[in-house]
Amino acid sequence: MDKRLITLLIAAITLALAGLIIIQWRWISGTIQLKDQQFNESVDNALIAVSDRLERIEAMQGLSSQALGQEMLAQLDAMEPPSGMSGDATDPIDTEVRSEAEEERDSLVNDLLRGLFSGRAFDDMEDRVPAELLDSLIRDELRRRGIDDRFEHAVISEHGDVLIQKLLEPEDAPMVRKSKHRIRLFRNDLLGDAYWLQVHLPDQQRHVLRSMWPLLTASALFILLIIAAFVFTLRTIWQQKRLDGIKNDLVNNLTHELKTPISTIALACEALNDPSMARSPEQLKTFTSMIRDENKRLGLLVESVLQSAVVDSGRMRLRPVDLDLHAILADVVRNSAISAQNKGGRVELVPAAELAHVRGDRIHIANVFYNLIDNAVKYCETTPIVVLTTSSGSKDITVSVRDNGIGIPRNEQRKIFDKLYRVSTGDRHNVKGFGLGLSYVKAVVERHGGRIRLESEPGAGSTFHITLPFEHGHQDQAAAVRG
Repeated sequence: MDKRLITLLIAAITLALAGLIIIQWRWISGTIQLKDQQFNESVDNALIAVSDRLERIEAMQGLSSQALGQEMLAQLDAMEPPSGMSGDATDPIDTEVRSEAEEERDSLVNDLLRGLFSGRAFDDMEDRVPAELLDSLIRDELRRRGIDDRFEHAVISEHGDVLIQKLLEPEDAPMVRKSKHRIRLFRNDLLGDAYWLQVHLPDQQRHVLRSMWPLLTASALFILLIIAAFVFTLRTIWQQKRLDGIKNDLVNNLTHELKTPISTIALACEALNDPSMARSPEQLKTFTSMIRDENKRLGLLVESVLQSAVVDSGRMRLRPVDLDLHAILADVVRNSAISAQNKGGRVELVPAAELAHVRGDRIHIANVFYNLIDNAVKYCETTPIVVLTTSSGSKDITVSVRDNGIGIPRNEQRKIFDKLYRVSTGDRHNVKGFGLGLSYVKAVVERHGGRIRLESEPGAGSTFHITLPFEHGHQDQAAAVRG
């Protein structure tokens, strides 16, 4: 995919995602404000109901305590519209009679209440509003509106004197005074001072958010899911682009690597078939050695590609047998020593492990160390020295492959086991390879239940530690193998 197209695609998706998040946030903020307004209205309506109920309770208590009041209550009951008058709601005569009766009754009630309230307007507020009754009325009216949260309240005079107060914490008094939830008590008092009931709910914000919790959770989950999908898509695009570049380099490198030995073999064959060319024993030996070496090089190239294909396809079949790892390492060192000796170096084996018997696939295990030694020799700018050291524990054996090569930077050590990845060598292009070896090495080690670890510093060489489990898992059984 073209880099410019990828950039435009990322910009478009980022813009769309940012717009979606902004719209969602504004919508959620608006919903929270609406819920908060509804909550405030419910509390204010509850306070109005509390004030009305206090007035009615005081009126009923006053009426019940007086003979005249009891007589007036009886008159009020007598003024109820007769039940028979409600039969035909469309009858204009019945409607007119019923309306007149209700107006007369309401007028009498209002006159009665004004008289009673005016009579108690100068009484102490603590006597007119019992603290327990006030608390009970507030709680009841709030619950009627779906609010079961904690609350604090106070009755404050118009001069700022606190007459009745209930606080959750002593330091909450200023918050109760500043509360926007307030209502005047006994609003029908024509005389006397004005008193205000003020209520503060410390959990109001929590109540609003709790009511929206399912919506907020779902919105957050969906936004996170979209962001995760977006990040995963970007990562996949960049990885695919990187792999495309690596594959292009692989094809170019592979073409060059295959073309060189084929051309060399072709030239050697033409020289051998040329009748005009002298064929001394030394020349024949040179050409045959050239053909043999280039043919071996072709075989290694094909083997690397095949190993990678086997790992990718998941068809790596292990044929586990009992192995003497020291014997396998000795064969690998002997066969790999030639490449180091051609550069004036050497490959050594230090078999220090007491136990060296494992169970695994002979060919794949040997290929692991062939790959490591081949890399150690290739990535060395001086005389290559490769040392293989073994050590055994109670359950496994570790083979350490140490070299004096160019080393691997710390920021690239986690990537070297990725397929097709090659450590950057700067301006040096003399190192040939496809970046397939170490990915194969890791796959083989893990398929055998082992693990691989790297220690390296630029300019100080590298050490690969490969740990493989023993053929037997217990010390006593392993000791029997050793004996």
